Amino acid sequence: MKREEALQYLKTAKGQVEAVIKMVEDGKYCIDISKQILASISLLKKANVKMLNAHLGSCVKNAIDSKNREDVDTKIKELGEIIEYLSKVI
Repeated sequence: MKREEALQYLKTAKGQVEAVIKMVEDGKYCIDISKQILASISLLKKANVKMLNAHLGSCVKNAIDSKNREDVDTKIKELGEIIEYLSKVI
C-alpha cells in the first residue's frame, strides 16, 4: 500500500512540476512559482517517507526474518546512508 501511496504523490508532483515549468515559460510571478516549487518538494518528501516505510516493512523485515546476517547488515548500511544523506539536505 505504501508504494502505491508514494506513486500517487510522485504523479501529483510530476503534474505540479509540469505546471511550474509552464508558469516559468509564461512569465508568471516569481513568488507564485516558488510556492508551487515548494509544494512539489513537499510531495516528493512525502513520497520518500512512504518508500522508506515500505522498505522497512518489507525488505528490512524480510532480511531480519531470514536471519541472514549479511543481508541484515546490508539493509542497516543502506538506511545509514539514507539518514546521512537526509542530514545534508534538511
